[in-house]
Amino acid sequence: METKNSSVVTEFILLGLTQSQDTQLLVFALLSVFYLIILPGNFLIIFTIRSDPGLTAPLYFFLGNLAFLDASYSFIVAPRMLVDFFCEKKVISYKGCITQLFFLHFLGAGEMFLLVVMAFDRYIAICRPLYYSTLMNPRVCYALLLALWLGGFAHSIVQVALIVNLPFCGPNQLDNFFCDVPQVIKLACTDTFVVELLMVSNSGLLTLLCFLGLLASYAVILYHVKGHSSEGKSKAISTCTTHIIIVFLMFGPAIFIYTRPFQALQADKVVSLFHTVIFPLMNPVIYTLRNQEVKTSMRKLLNQYVVC
Repeated sequence: METKNSSVVTEFILLGLTQSQDTQLLVFALLSVFYLIILPGNFLIIFTIRSDPGLTAPLYFFLGNLAFLDASYSFIVAPRMLVDFFCEKKVISYKGCITQLFFLHFLGAGEMFLLVVMAFDRYIAICRPLYYSTLMNPRVCYALLLALWLGGFAHSIVQVALIVNLPFCGPNQLDNFFCDVPQVIKLACTDTFVVELLMVSNSGLLTLLCFLGLLASYAVILYHVKGHSSEGKSKAISTCTTHIIIVFLMFGPAIFIYTRPFQALQADKVVSLFHTVIFPLMNPVIYTLRNQEVKTSMRKLLNQYVVC
């Protein structure tokens, strides 16, 4: 164990996703293919929305930001994890660990708040259509975007502030493939009961309340569209169904990780893998595959460049 003045931990050893070399190679191959296919798709979504004048509605503005957030989020864990598959000793410095933890929660909370904003956008569009152009004008959209970034920053700063005040003087092995709050807290050389409660309140309770609020809002929207025409009803249900799928993909693993006492379970690493690598890259793709306007615009863009 590397220590400073024989008392302060200066690095953490990551035990990784699995100890099996064959399993590591298999996961590396699958994740590399997935990463190289889906990640460019996220950037294509961003470029399509930015380049098509017909995709200026708030829905597409927020979808482009979702793709950016998810692509950025995937860079926090996946590249290092793929490199670590070939490292016998997986080491991350204390500062590197705190930095990874900060951006993990900064972008994760930002995406969570963005999904809340997108639900609000759909509620106004479907339930209050006459007020939509007034309430969701570009100025309001940018204000909401700034608010969700500031909210993510505040959430992450609280997480980091609680961690950096803990003393780390003993074990330095993290039973995971990246740095996150539950595993780091276990290594502190003090009673962490109060800190764990604060962490659960800051991450777990916030995640659960947002999740329940989102489900309630979409239930209201779906109830409201019952009286719409068949065409409008079908489009609204399709949009809301897509949003609900993303809500479950985003919040399901987060609730599993952050709303229970910090006790290690066999499924923790698998859930974390899907939460930090797989689902973030899939979210914008799922939105796009169920949105005819974006798919049409993307085909035109690709055909334009292929012809050129």
